[in-house]
Amino acid sequence: MDFLGILRDKLTSFGELIDADVDLGAPVPSCGDWTFYDLADHVGQGNMWVVTAVAELHGKYEGEPAPRDPGELRPWYDGTAAAIVEALSVDPETEAWIFARSMPRTVGFWRRRRAQETLMHLWDGQNALGTAEPFETELAEDGITEVFEMFAQRMIYRGLATAPEVALALRATDTGQSWTYGPGEAVAEISGTASDLLLALWGRTPASDAVFTWTGDRAAGERVLAGPLVP
Repeated sequence: MDFLGILRDKLTSFGELIDADVDLGAPVPSCGDWTFYDLADHVGQGNMWVVTAVAELHGKYEGEPAPRDPGELRPWYDGTAAAIVEALSVDPETEAWIFARSMPRTVGFWRRRRAQETLMHLWDGQNALGTAEPFETELAEDGITEVFEMFAQRMIYRGLATAPEVALALRATDTGQSWTYGPGEAVAEISGTASDLLLALWGRTPASDAVFTWTGDRAAGERVLAGPLVP
């Protein structure tokens, strides 16, 4: 997948949400008590964090808060978007600081991670403004794989979650792709579109939502999903 191209596209789409009429105090229900301003600040600061990770090989970036005036916020955000795209427009094997223990310490890691990060926060912003759209199927499938490939194990390593006692299967109804997380054979399965499954893993859509179909020991499966699987 062209993660750099995807990142560029999602960064542009997020920036388009920051227009002169946007209510920066609008709540973002999928991000706790954040406002739209907090979300925009988070995405922009994250962009510059990655720029530092590539240029200086550390993760200690601390920037000034984003401007609170919509007319100033958009240029600030666009500047961070341009900076991260430029930083990642090098050989993907270029060394970079990363936060994950078991992943390659390369620019390629950040291309994928920030594409997925921006994808999710674009949805958060759209959802807050009433314009949320489903994720592209292939990108959603990759996001699900990333959760089980990296985040779920990292949460256990950091002591923020315990290893599941049973296995849960997930099946994307629109593609047939499946994943299993946990030891042994799955005791339950949750099925839905790849987009909806990714939203569930990131706590944006509850596992009890009617868009999902459950089979097997649902209570045990919901305990696995409760993890938490992601930060």
